[in-house]
Amino acid sequence: MLAIHPKVDSEILAEIREKKIGEYRTYFNVNNKNRSNNISLAAEAINNYVVFPGEVFSFNQAVGKRSVEKGYMLARVIVKGEFSEGIGGGICQVSSTLFNAIDNAGLQTVQRYSHTRSVPYVPSGRDATVSWYGPDFSFKNKYNQPDPDPCYDPRRNGEYHGLLFRYD
Repeated sequence: MLAIHPKVDSEILAEIREKKIGEYRTYFNVNNKNRSNNISLAAEAINNYVVFPGEVFSFNQAVGKRSVEKGYMLARVIVKGEFSEGIGGGICQVSSTLFNAIDNAGLQTVQRYSHTRSVPYVPSGRDATVSWYGPDFSFKNKYNQPDPDPCYDPRRNGEYHGLLFRYD
């Protein structure tokens, strides 16, 4: 039998103090049901994701492959500079919101690529495109504290609010 122990136990958790270190908001049309669904699924996948000191967070690794089996739907994507329909369309809004939140927090971007076209939810050049077989967005926790924690409020009325916390 193999014993597996958590990285954090209840004694450590009792001593932790939360401090907001970064945030960013983006907005989307809730009437676009497929895109809204995809945003919600990707946000849920990274909600309360813990990144320990020195670790690298990979958006693709955390969210996983987008598929119909996982509940992702067809929505607009950008492929080679052209609009198309693809499974998981809209999740780049989640990665872009996270990128801006980590940039505001002063965390180290490891990998980020912009779309080949401007997107409406962030200023030009402030996006982070992701694709399972293509670009990823990743950042490193450079702090010595137990973990910056990318966490997201549930979507409400077309607002996606990315928050980052550090625990001292």
